[in-house]
This record gives sequence, C-alpha cells and structure tokens, in this order.
Amino acid sequence: MDTPRRIYLYLPIILALVLILGIWLGSKLSFVKNDKMDNVLFVKPAHHDKVNDLINYIEQDYVDSVSREDLTDYAIMGILDSLDPHSQYIPAEDFTEVEDQLNSNFEGIGIQFRIEKDTIMVIQTIPGGPSEKAGLLAGDRIVKINDSVVAGTGITNRDAVSQLKGKRGSEVRVSVFRRGLADLVDFTLIRDVIPTYSIDISYMVDDTVGYIKLSRFAANTYKELLSALSKLMEQGMTRLILDLRGNTGGFLQASIQISDEFLPDQKLIVYTEGNSRPNNYAYATQKGIFEKNGLVVLIDESSASASEIVAGAIQDNDRGIIIGRRSFGKGLVQEQLTFPDGSAVRLTVARYHTPTGRNIQRPYEHGAKEYYEELYERFTSGEMENPDSIAFSDTIKYYTPGGKVVYGGGGIMPDVYVALQPDENDRLYNRLIYQNLIFQYAFDYTDRERATLQQYKTVEDFRKDFEIDDRLFNGLLEYARSQGINYTSQELRDSEQKIKTLLKAYIGRNLLDDPAFYPIYHEVDKIFLIALDTIRK
Repeated sequence: MDTPRRIYLYLPIILALVLILGIWLGSKLSFVKNDKMDNVLFVKPAHHDKVNDLINYIEQDYVDSVSREDLTDYAIMGILDSLDPHSQYIPAEDFTEVEDQLNSNFEGIGIQFRIEKDTIMVIQTIPGGPSEKAGLLAGDRIVKINDSVVAGTGITNRDAVSQLKGKRGSEVRVSVFRRGLADLVDFTLIRDVIPTYSIDISYMVDDTVGYIKLSRFAANTYKELLSALSKLMEQGMTRLILDLRGNTGGFLQASIQISDEFLPDQKLIVYTEGNSRPNNYAYATQKGIFEKNGLVVLIDESSASASEIVAGAIQDNDRGIIIGRRSFGKGLVQEQLTFPDGSAVRLTVARYHTPTGRNIQRPYEHGAKEYYEELYERFTSGEMENPDSIAFSDTIKYYTPGGKVVYGGGGIMPDVYVALQPDENDRLYNRLIYQNLIFQYAFDYTDRERATLQQYKTVEDFRKDFEIDDRLFNGLLEYARSQGINYTSQELRDSEQKIKTLLKAYIGRNLLDDPAFYPIYHEVDKIFLIALDTIRK
C-alpha cells in the first residue's frame, strides 16, 4: 500500500486524537477570548474558592500593583456588610484599641487630652498614672514627642494616641509649653497600665436618693457598680437613679450581672437564640443587694445593646420606672473570631430577648446606611418632640406581669417619655448649646485662669464657693455676639440662670472632672429632674 493511501486510512484516528488533545488542553486553559469580554475566568466548580481565586487573579493580572492583604480585608468587609449592621471586621491596627475599651485598661502615659488649636492639650492627668507622677499638669500643651514637633502639624486624635500609647515599661519623651514659662518643659515618662472606668460618677443627691452614671459595660463594670452601690447605701441611699443615657453597651455578661443586683431570685433577665446556638436563659440569683428599693433607669436614643438588656429586664419585671427617650434598638449578640495577624471578626450569632419575649432589634434589611440614618429620622419625624409620632415596626404587644404594655422591634420605649421639646423661654440657652459656645468659652476661661482656679481643691469647695460673676457672664455674652448670636433682653432674662449653671458645670469639669460637672449640670437636666421628682414620689 502506497504512503498517501496509508495516510487516508489513519486520518480519522489522527483527527480523533487531535480532538481529544484539544479538549484536554481546553480544560487546562484559564482564559477564553470572547466578543463581549476581553478575559473571562473559568474554573471547575467542583473544587475552587471563588474569593481566593479572584484575589489571585487580581494580584496576578490587575493593571496596577495591589496589596493582597488589603484585598483580603476588603473582601471580608464586603461579606460582613451583606449580613447585618453589627457584624464587623476589626483590622489588626485597630484591634488593641477596641479591646482596651472593653478590658477596662490600656498602656500609656495616663492623660485626658483634646486637640486644641492644632496642639495636644492636657485636660486632666489620670490619678496615679505616669504623667501625674512626673508632674504634667492640666493645661500643658505637648509640643514635641520624642524630639519630633507635633504642634501645628495637623496631628489628629488617632495620631496622638498612637504616639503616646505603648507597651508598659517603655519610654516616651515629651516637651510641653506651660503658661508663665519661657522655655519648654521636658518630661521622660515610663508608660504603665492605665485603668479606665465605667462609672463617670456616683453621688448622693439628697439624704436618700443616690445617682450612678454608667457609661459602658466592660470587664470591670460589675465590680465598679457593686462598689458604688455599697458606698451609697452606707450613706443612706434607699432610692437609686441609674443613668444609662449615651451608654452604647459592651459585654452581655456585665449587663446580666448588673441586672441581677436589682431583681429578685429566679426572675428572667434575658435569653438568647440563634440558628447555630442553643437558647440560653439568664435568671437572677439571691445575691442582689438592691432588690427592693426604689429604682429609676434613664435611657435615650444612644442607649444600646447591654443598656437595653438592663432597661428591658427592669421594665419587663415591673421592677422600676424607665424614663427618657426611646433607646437605640440593638438586639443582636456578637462573638469574636481572632486571626493570626491580630485582626478579628465580630459575628452576630444570636438575638436576645427581654423577659416578656420581645426582641428590640430595629429592622436592617435595607442596609447599614438606612439603619443608622433612622436616628436622624427620629428628629425629622417629630418623635423627639412628641412620642405619638413613634411607629414601632413590630406591632405585637407584650404584657408585663403587672399588665403593662411594652413593644418589640424598635428599642425600649420608656414608661415616662421626656420629649426633646424646645422651650421658647430657653431660646438663647439652646442656641448657645447647639453652637457649642458655652463649652468652648468655659474651656478657654479655665485655660486662661487656671492658676487662680487652683484655689478650689475639692469638688465641694468649687460647688460652694465658685460663682459666675457679671464679668465672667458678660465675657460669655460678648463671645457669643462675636460668633453671630443676637438676642433680645427678654431672651437673656429667660435663659440667664440656665446659661450660668451650665457654664459653671463646664468650668468645674475642666478643673476637677466629672464629679464637679454632673451635680451642677443636674440642676438644668430635664430628664434628671423628672426622674428625681418621680422617685421621690
């Protein structure tokens, strides 16, 4: 048989082999040309990770150089954004700061500061901390950190914290400007563990009424509250105002422990349920030290999570009276997964329910942006001025053992609603507050007159002896006019006493911190005054 004939004879076999080879090669190719798309990625569906494959693809073929770590972070955040507003990713550089807030301590130099006129200004030194021991004073301005100038450089709060915080035992040098001295004063500070506290203040309002301002629920919050309760009871407290306004929450366990101090044995505090978690029920025990005395709890639109657990437990068990405005509405529980690089994910794993069975979580199906803007809508809808404007998303009514109606699905609705109603008689007072002018003037005055103000060694000295005289008050009015505030003689007469009270409170805080602020501010705090009147009755 001649050669051409042999070729024709084996041609079908050759073509079959070529076809098989082509199919095999095609299965190995990652990219295919398409009329509509330049490059389309095809991966076998049986064994692949689309997120990882995409990151590999971008890292290998993207038009610009990219960071794989950044891409991974963005992917994680995108996934969590599709779940709920409270599942979150915490980058490694932020994790320590977030944990410190919950663990009730951090490592640093021990100051409270604010950025004032592009300079780090010391507001207070923390008692017992490195800065107080070294001799830093309130009013000092930090000009240099480790020989690098930081004043006038546009430094942010975050930058300042990152430079001043550090490991216990490490050293940081600061140079400060101090009024009355021509040269900078140099300090070498050895960083240490700085405790942070959950209770801003606890004090006796009168012979029988005590007040505790709780700002968060952290690792040591329960111990702090127990200590504050014991001290106030030793002073004769039989009725308590517990202030949770502005308290955005924290540890679930802390809220359970605190609720236990107010509720009788075996009363349900809260229960949680989740798709992958068994239901957990938390009940009060016999150890509560304030189970039968008068109790009022204050909340507002910033009271969230653990604050709402406490308020809900008190309300649903008919244990006390809730006063203020509707709370935030966060009824979700997060657990934490920590990654080897120091970052972490806090994932929502359960919903919590108050004793009557209500979940107070606000709807979030339209995304995080609309979820958080709901707080703004409370102002525009008229709710803040009139509780009748409130439309609860969950219309199912729940009943407490005493027959009181409560609602789920939109935060804790207080028993006594205190509207944020502008008083025509307080027009000037409100304008000065909204523009932050009383606060700023008090800050500048304290800074300027600090040497004179040092004569007030204690809170009681300040409250009793310091007065807002005509010179100081007129200085505030002149400052207000320079900022475009005009007013009538009648408006000034109507607001004068409230303005003077708040000005004194701010000066007291700048000088002696919160213990000098709250007892003075409470003289014009509408929610507090209603609570005091209620608990006395």
